[in-house]
Amino acid sequence: METVYYLGIDIAKKKFDGALTVDGKGFYQFQAENSNGDIVRLFKELKTKFSFSFGQLVVCMEHTGIYCRPLLEFLVENQIRVCVESSLHIKRSQGLVRGKSDKVDAQRISLYAYKNREDLKIWIPQRLVIQKVKALLVTRERLIKAKTELQVPIDESEEFIEKSIANAMSKSCKMPIEALENAIKRIERSIDELVKGDEKLDRQYRIATSVAGVGQITALNVIVSTGEFNRIQEAKKFACYSGIAPFEYSSGSSIRGKTRVSKMANMTIKKLLHLAAMAAIRSDTELKNYYLRKVSEGKNKMSVLNAVRNKLISRVFACINTNRLYEKNYQHALA
Repeated sequence: METVYYLGIDIAKKKFDGALTVDGKGFYQFQAENSNGDIVRLFKELKTKFSFSFGQLVVCMEHTGIYCRPLLEFLVENQIRVCVESSLHIKRSQGLVRGKSDKVDAQRISLYAYKNREDLKIWIPQRLVIQKVKALLVTRERLIKAKTELQVPIDESEEFIEKSIANAMSKSCKMPIEALENAIKRIERSIDELVKGDEKLDRQYRIATSVAGVGQITALNVIVSTGEFNRIQEAKKFACYSGIAPFEYSSGSSIRGKTRVSKMANMTIKKLLHLAAMAAIRSDTELKNYYLRKVSEGKNKMSVLNAVRNKLISRVFACINTNRLYEKNYQHALA
């Protein structure tokens, strides 16, 4: 049986620590610069020292955003299997531990990879167009936040401070706000061009936005976060990822808490789904009647809205899985 080497890596901005093991007991540890040249030299040295092929190597690391990019590009280019895991998932899998350092973290990640070797999910890079859309969506969100931070204080203070002061505040912020608005419009045009220029993305976008309440930004964020519905393929899993799946809270006969959603969630998606649900109960007769009926029965409004969010997600996934636009009165072909 071919020996498999498990390499755990703890990445920082300028450097990373690594720990290599074959049995989960002995570890070869090292530190290297997080740069293209040093990464190439490091793996060449490891390959020579341990006489393994890249096909025998499995690399595991925490998701640290852009800091991972140089290493991930090298691993993908050389067809080295790599697993990118949530830091919280790795931490909670270790049980009770004491102490923390980059060196220790690398060893723990390596041990995690070895222990979970049968269940590791190999990381697959997203297509370039999806990476571009994701970057533009993040930039757009930052620009909107900056615009809000300038605009809201002006609007709120107009009725409560002296008029000349309010005018001075408004005048001083006018140009930055206009610049931000123009930048947001340019980004939205760029996103629109990318979507229309890619057949698969355009198709998924049109399917998602055919569901009442789901707008352009919500649809694109869902597509990006699910990896074009490949990384997350089920509505229930995406609801859990988005923090809208209700979980029971009870234990024995003494603890009987309310069923509630988890705080571990993609908060951007959760916020967008909330806005989509608000739009849906205004524009979709079926969902509006559902919302009004449940509220009249005494249900909590936020609980009902959360149910609407789940319905929207179920509709989007159902349409994507059957590759069709949403139809309100859809009848199955076998019916």
